[in-house]
Amino acid sequence: MTDIVSQSWLAERLDDVRVVDVRDAWEYDGIGHLPGAVNVPFDAFRADESGEHDEGMLPGRANFATLLSEAGIANGDEIVAYDDTHGVFAARFLVTAALYGHDPAALHLLDGDFSAWQLERETTSETPTPTPTEYAIEPPAETPLVDADAVAEAVDGDAVIVDTREKWEYEEGHVPGAVRLDWRELVDDESRGLRPETEIRELLASRGIVPEARIVLYCNTARRISHTYVVLRHLGYDDLAFYEGSLTEWKAQDRPLETGES
Repeated sequence: MTDIVSQSWLAERLDDVRVVDVRDAWEYDGIGHLPGAVNVPFDAFRADESGEHDEGMLPGRANFATLLSEAGIANGDEIVAYDDTHGVFAARFLVTAALYGHDPAALHLLDGDFSAWQLERETTSETPTPTPTEYAIEPPAETPLVDADAVAEAVDGDAVIVDTREKWEYEEGHVPGAVRLDWRELVDDESRGLRPETEIRELLASRGIVPEARIVLYCNTARRISHTYVVLRHLGYDDLAFYEGSLTEWKAQDRPLETGES
């Protein structure tokens, strides 16, 4: 199960895990990075209209395998990912890896981002030269992915549909019955990591997002729900559905929308 690890946890294991920096190359090279980290920029594992891709914004199996192979990552490696945006881009990398078959138990999101690490710990401008691997995509038999039809069924069922976008986006139009949970409500701007667990659980419960419910997550293009998904997994939520197509697909299919506040 993909989880969230502290800076001290990672500091003690830098030689034992593969650290992935998903910031832009100019940030990785120009500002510095964590010791031993390899750079896999966010745009490199997001689908675009010109190349191979899978459902939603997934980059395509061959593309992702090439990225990880060139980064020197093997199928059995333990991975810690980070960014400089409270973990949302790093979470997207980890969810992508899990959907393509990397063992979720070996995938970790750093609690706090590069800026938080830099305040207290060593960074470097030395770029490692990883030995290429032959990373193989082995999708699991079951994934949390759901399509628009499944979301439509959830609208009429007992599931809690969660919109992780900003308030103004939600008010402009959301899946009928969805509750709003801006993903940034789970992070602390000062520490740049997660809010205390007790606060997060209280917030989730106040929105009806409880562990015993089936939770269906969406945003616009599946980036923001990746962070919420990782947090909920970390907190022990088991029945999670991940709508990769999100509102971009929902609107393209002319599905019904509600407007206004929750």
